[in-house]
Amino acid sequence: MLLHSNILGEGKPFIILHGFLGSGDNWKTLGLQFSEKGYQVHLIDQRNHGKSFHDPEFNYDVMAKDLKHYCESYGLESIVLLGHSMGGKTAMLFATKYPEMVSKLVVADISPRYYPIHHDR
Repeated sequence: MLLHSNILGEGKPFIILHGFLGSGDNWKTLGLQFSEKGYQVHLIDQRNHGKSFHDPEFNYDVMAKDLKHYCESYGLESIVLLGHSMGGKTAMLFATKYPEMVSKLVVADISPRYYPIHHDR
């Protein structure tokens, strides 16, 4: 299945991944600013978030694969990738698994160590 996104502007592909319990809409203000600077901004809802599909399988490996499938479906290469919190973990894994697909990586509010995906029940 393909992740839901809002695409803003034209130009170099720039993907923004939100944090846990967020959505691509959290980044619309910043996305609009980048779209005015020559980027085609993809505000993606990661699996189990926003308008994207929901699936019981929920880990960073499948989220990195979701992003690869998204990029291939849209023919995106040499992307600028920004990830916040959970999106930052997905972005770091994606960049290590598929370095040829990433031209720049920006990670916000997360460290490069293992954190399981969880929430209090």
